[in-house]
Amino acid sequence: MRIVFIGGGNMATALIGGLAGKTPNAPQISVVDPVAPQREQLQSRFGARCFAAPEQAALDADVVVLAVKPQQMREAAQACAAWVSGQLVISVAAGIRIADLQRWLAGHRRIVRAMPNTPALIGLGITGLCAAPEVAADDRATAESILQTVGETLWVEDESLIDAVTAVSGSGPAYVFRFIEAIEQAGIKLGLSQSDARKLTLATFRGAAELAARSSEPPSILRERVTSKGGTTAAALAVMEESRLGAWMEQALAAAARRGAELGDEFGR
Repeated sequence: MRIVFIGGGNMATALIGGLAGKTPNAPQISVVDPVAPQREQLQSRFGARCFAAPEQAALDADVVVLAVKPQQMREAAQACAAWVSGQLVISVAAGIRIADLQRWLAGHRRIVRAMPNTPALIGLGITGLCAAPEVAADDRATAESILQTVGETLWVEDESLIDAVTAVSGSGPAYVFRFIEAIEQAGIKLGLSQSDARKLTLATFRGAAELAARSSEPPSILRERVTSKGGTTAAALAVMEESRLGAWMEQALAAAARRGAELGDEFGR
């Protein structure tokens, strides 16, 4: 398989690293990026063929991965329109809708929209996927196999749900990092050293997430098992409930999903 990446930033780097580690049958990878140091790094780390312009990389690619920022997607897609014909196209930009990509690519129909997240950088990501109706089963399998090199995948059939995926998992690592930051700072105020507060916080998040992943029971039950009546955990959770944790989390994710739709409106013109 021959894959061309348009854009060589963090997400492209994660995917290229995952694909380069596939043995046997690692794909032939080309990257188009205007930044020379980025091209040099990708070539040095992964042996990718790197180019400054898309027409140089066209050759006989099987898959084109559009891995640029939403505000750059229209220009990038239009630059590819002249040579994209039979290839499967995968977009990893937040907000940009399939219909707009098809328009910019001169009516090209074989498009899969993907929303990965940053834990893909360590192979622990999850990607929401949605395909245009014209995308065949083997193309869906190809897209899935590419994204699964950096973590799990989840298909949604209604493209509007990609905005919800963006709110939950695409933006989700930032929420987790913010919680880690807050708990660490609270631990320091209680007298712990910064290194001890961080170690305790990170181990707790890692362990709790793994416990939830391995358990067949919902998080509510796991939470109840940690919460003794009148105990320390109950005292902490009472404060969170008084602060309407659930309500502001709903509001936060709604804002993220809304912004995803707005990006589509803003940059899909």
